[in-house]
Amino acid sequence: MVLRAKNLRGKLSDIVSFINTLTTRIVTIAWGLFLLTWSIGWLLKGSPIPFMRVKRAGQDLVEDAVWAAFWLALGSSIFALISYIVNMAVGSPSINVTSAQP
Repeated sequence: MVLRAKNLRGKLSDIVSFINTLTTRIVTIAWGLFLLTWSIGWLLKGSPIPFMRVKRAGQDLVEDAVWAAFWLALGSSIFALISYIVNMAVGSPSINVTSAQP
């Protein structure tokens, strides 16, 4: 039983590390998209184009990017908390699961 518990812990550790890696990549891409959208929004908003529609589109992009950054930061924080709790559970010292013998 001890070997089985250690094997299960190894599998859980692999799953947790896979999810952490995947989430890190997705969050990095999302932050990059935020910076791109925010930059394009400010370029459109500050451009010397006399069309108000273009400037308004830039303003909308900036507002949407700021909201996206807020939700991305909040979601990342929640995921980090969950990941920390799972790592504490998976990374705990080994527990002897053998049955008691007389």
